[in-house]
Amino acid sequence: MTPTRTPGTGATPARPPVRILVCDDHAVVRAGLLALLRSAPDIEVVGEAGSGEEALALARKTAPDVVLMDLQLGEGIDGVETTRRLRATTPAPHVLVLTTYDTDADVTRAVEAGATGYLLKAERAEDLFTAIHAAAQGRPALSPPVADLVMSRLRNPRPALTPRERDILTHLSRGLPNHAIARALYISEATVKTHLRRIYDKLGVDTRAGAVAVAKEQRLLP
Repeated sequence: MTPTRTPGTGATPARPPVRILVCDDHAVVRAGLLALLRSAPDIEVVGEAGSGEEALALARKTAPDVVLMDLQLGEGIDGVETTRRLRATTPAPHVLVLTTYDTDADVTRAVEAGATGYLLKAERAEDLFTAIHAAAQGRPALSPPVADLVMSRLRNPRPALTPRERDILTHLSRGLPNHAIARALYISEATVKTHLRRIYDKLGVDTRAGAVAVAKEQRLLP
């Protein structure tokens, strides 16, 4: 497609800056990110949030193109749940995860919640800027280690656990008995047992200890 040109000048007009909202619960990290982002002429910071709840409220007010999202946000909802809720709004901003966590479980949960990209905080500034512009256009952006993890998973598929099964597996790994898991998840003990049977089948085990061992080996736990 031929770019639109400004009449009389022959020049392609500059694209508008990407409007971005930053969500990170560490004030010092957030300040550094804001300073870095404000140094880029084609990025406009429209807000900063220290919690998921604050990010949701600010997104409704500022309508950012991209939300730069940390996964661990202290008290309140985490980055994955915040991402899920942001993607359910209208208009829905794209979410670019920026975190130190690169486990299979973290990446899977973020992508399933609707994240457009997943970057590690060790990335160079230029790579972060590139990822922000890609996310603003709805294109995926992954740090190399995360991309390697995704490719490895495609070559060697992990068991496809549901979010509820992952919740139960997480509580299982903490040594909770069935009745405690049921109470924590507000479900019946019979439902917990049903989920456990499905988890055992998917992981190819027949004991609680075996399920936890395979889950750790396959990096299925957060």
